[in-house]
Amino acid sequence: MKKYTLAALIALCSAPVLAQQGGFLDPSAPQTQTAPQGGFSGPSAALTTVDKVKSMSDDAWVMLQGNIEQRVGDDTYTFRDASGTLTVEIDKKRWNGQTITPKDKVQLEGKVDKDWSSVEVDVKNIKKLP
Repeated sequence: MKKYTLAALIALCSAPVLAQQGGFLDPSAPQTQTAPQGGFSGPSAALTTVDKVKSMSDDAWVMLQGNIEQRVGDDTYTFRDASGTLTVEIDKKRWNGQTITPKDKVQLEGKVDKDWSSVEVDVKNIKKLP
């Protein structure tokens, strides 16, 4: 009896997990709009420059475009745009399988990390630009 109860509970709990999106899409059927599946919808950080980042407050969200020039530590790199250079920290998981060279233009999004004597950006998203 205990085995049947346990099997029934497992079946009830796993049914929503096994439900999948998809199926047949009839092109002649009227299209209905569906709500987005979560996340933030609104303005993001405005594009800024290295020079401006140096005067921003700690934890400010920034977006930069330029080139990663060189690796200077395990997760630390030198980033350059037209206004200057800045140290950026990019964790291995942020690369998302992308291979980027110093010749590639990138867009970085992250948070300003200010210390007593240094300013760097903790990168949360990196995108290779065309």
